[in-house]
Amino acid sequence: MQIDPSGSRQLLELQLSNIANPSSGSAGAANSSVDFANMMDGLLGTGNRGTSSSEASSVSLGLSKRSNDGLLWLQLGSQYSSDSGTPLTASTSSSSPSVSLTSLLDAVSTNGEETVPTDYDSLISAASAKYGVPESLIKAVIDTESNFNPNVVSSAGAKGLMQLMDGTAAGLGVSNSFDPAQNIDGGTKYLSLQLQRFGGEVKMALAAYNAGPGRVSRLGVSNDTELMNALKLLPTETQAYIAKVEKAQAKYTL
Repeated sequence: MQIDPSGSRQLLELQLSNIANPSSGSAGAANSSVDFANMMDGLLGTGNRGTSSSEASSVSLGLSKRSNDGLLWLQLGSQYSSDSGTPLTASTSSSSPSVSLTSLLDAVSTNGEETVPTDYDSLISAASAKYGVPESLIKAVIDTESNFNPNVVSSAGAKGLMQLMDGTAAGLGVSNSFDPAQNIDGGTKYLSLQLQRFGGEVKMALAAYNAGPGRVSRLGVSNDTELMNALKLLPTETQAYIAKVEKAQAKYTL
C-alpha cells in the first residue's frame, strides 16, 4: 500500500498537538462543530474536494490540502464505530440510523461466507466481523500484498501482511506492523474506510488502498465502471493491483 509518509506525519503531528493542547473557552467550542464537519467531509468525500485556499484558511485546524488524500480520518480514531462499521458524526443519534458497510457491499456478503483456510483465519474472521469487510477480500489483499509473509518489507517501507506504512500504521493504532493480529486489524480497518469513502465500490477502494484515496478522488469517477474506463490514468502498478486482488479473491472464495 503506497501512502504518502509526509502526509501521514503531518496529520499525526496535528493529532498529537490537539491532544496536548485541547481547545478551551468559547472560541474553541464555537469552532468545534465546524471543524468536525469539515473533517468528516474530507473523510467521506461528501464535501467539495476542490476547496479553495481561502476556504481552507477558514478552518481553524489549518489542515493543508493534503488532508484530501483520505488520511484525514487518522484524527478520528475514537469516532469510528466498530459495531456498525461506520464513522460517526457529531450529529449521530437514534433518529439518524447509520448505513453499515455490509449493506454497501451487496456483491459479497460477509455473513456465512466460506473461504479457503489460511494460517490466520481466526484473526481475519475477527477483523471481518469487526469492520464488515468480506473474509475473502481480506485474504485476497494479504495474498497480493505479502503472500501471507508477516515479516516482509517493501522497497517503500511498507510492512507486514497488509503492507502498512509506518505513519499509516501509527494512525491506525498499530504499534508493531509485524504482529499479524495488529496488522490484519489495522489493514482491514483502513480498507473498510476506503470502502466507506467510495460507497462500497470495491475496485475504487482497492485502487485507493494501493495508490492513495486522493489519487482516486481526483479522477472524478463515482463507481467501478467509470473507474475502469479511466484506469489508464492510474499508475501501472495500481492497474495490475486491482486485477490481482480480484483474482486472488476468487481463489479464496468457496
